[in-house]
Amino acid sequence: MSLSSILPAPINSAWDRDEENHQSLAKGAPTIGALVSAKIAAPPYGQRRNWIPRTEADFGDGGAFPEITVAQYPLGMGAPENANKKSNALAIQLDETGKIKYDVIARQGHSKDKIVYSNLSQLLPAEVLAEDAEILQKPDEETLADTTEKTRMALEKLTNAKIAAAMPVRHAEKAAPAQYIRYTPSQQGDAFNSGAKQRVIRMVEAQVDPMEPPKFRINKKIPRGPPSPPAPVLHSPSRKVTVKEQKEWKVPPCISNWKNSKGYTIPLDKRLAADGRGLQQVHINEKFAKMAEALYIADRKAREAVEARAQLEKKLAQKEKEKKEDMLRQMAQRARDERAGIRVAGNESEAANPDSRERDELRAERHRERARDRNIARAAPDKRSKLQRERERDISEQIALGMPAKTHTGGETQFDQRLFNTSKGMDSGYGDDEAYNVYDKPWREAGGLGSHLYRPSKSIDQDAYGADLERIVNTSRFVPDKEFSGTDRSAQNARQGPVQFEKEEDPFGLDQFLTMAKKAPKRGQSSSTEHSSKDKDRDKKRRRD
Repeated sequence: MSLSSILPAPINSAWDRDEENHQSLAKGAPTIGALVSAKIAAPPYGQRRNWIPRTEADFGDGGAFPEITVAQYPLGMGAPENANKKSNALAIQLDETGKIKYDVIARQGHSKDKIVYSNLSQLLPAEVLAEDAEILQKPDEETLADTTEKTRMALEKLTNAKIAAAMPVRHAEKAAPAQYIRYTPSQQGDAFNSGAKQRVIRMVEAQVDPMEPPKFRINKKIPRGPPSPPAPVLHSPSRKVTVKEQKEWKVPPCISNWKNSKGYTIPLDKRLAADGRGLQQVHINEKFAKMAEALYIADRKAREAVEARAQLEKKLAQKEKEKKEDMLRQMAQRARDERAGIRVAGNESEAANPDSRERDELRAERHRERARDRNIARAAPDKRSKLQRERERDISEQIALGMPAKTHTGGETQFDQRLFNTSKGMDSGYGDDEAYNVYDKPWREAGGLGSHLYRPSKSIDQDAYGADLERIVNTSRFVPDKEFSGTDRSAQNARQGPVQFEKEEDPFGLDQFLTMAKKAPKRGQSSSTEHSSKDKDRDKKRRRD
């Protein structure tokens, strides 16, 4: 006996669509042989007691049922957000052993072709099979032909799509055959569907215009999906590390003699121990002693050489000093002898031979002239050639040329062109014998001398003062614009001479004060100072006289 058989039957039985469907399937009720059938489950009006609409189909494209006092959302209007929110939870899947497949989480978001290593068995190397294994055998001819045909069809489809996209005009695509669907409306009766219980629908693909441009962007670049996750690194199970292992794995920080970027405070003994200097044995090469001895010997020899050189220089200086003293002594002796009238043997020979003295003077004069010519030739070659010409030119040529003439910069010429083709000169004669004209023209003309003098230009004042020069000159500068009161500029009172000033004596007595200040003795001076000042005044008076 069950509990339902003991309990009384319920007074109000609740109707449920899912329960009714299960009951009908259990009874084996025949279904209508339609391809697509739609039947609304809402009971007719008046029989909706204990019925609750749960899906949008229960509303029949209509509104809510007012007689049913439950929250209703026809067509999803007013439904809370959480009701339509999709969850990202994955369905639990089991493998062939009945265990949960957790690798579904790793495969989430990847395509089915991605290789995801999620099991230890997938990381193991492939099993080495025998040569006659079925997997290693070549496929038969039928499999090869089938695979080849599939590959050809796939490539042909790709190439046809590329060619069709590149062509300016596309042919109309072949339409698929029409489909016929039998449809049984939910609302039966004479008032609906013209009284028909079923309808047959003919489904045909819509015709596409081949000239119509594409409605959607087909060249949009979609970001590439995530790559295959890397193979996981499988670690051994973690275990607790002991204190001994921790000390063994403790690596001390690097100690450097140049850098300390971390700012460690390192003791000196640790730094020297890290340097390794304590392990080195000090070894001095014996050549250091030889080098020190050689340096000592070189130093001693250098000191001896310097001392010998200093003594030699001292002896040379002493000899030079003695030589000079001897020369001065002889000169003093000669001067005393000349003053006393005593003749020297050398002076007598010079006095007895005056010709040699004259020759020496001529020789010295010519030496000076040669030195002067060399200096002129080295400093100014043009001046040297000019001086030579002037020295060799005759006085008549100088008179005819009006010397001194200007120097030609074109170079030295053998003859002066001004001497040719002249109406006057030696060929024209000296004029009348009775006439007392020694020279036909003056040697230096007055005009030639005046042309070499500096004369300022006429426009120099105009350049300095501008165009108002006349007005400035004619303006009387020292005439007052306004007369003082009481002045009389008549002819009677006109001044005959310069302004005369009357000398007035010193009104403030400055001259007397300054004189007294000059004559006053200084502090702490004795009467000798007064006598010295009197002597100075006498000297001044003598100088004036």
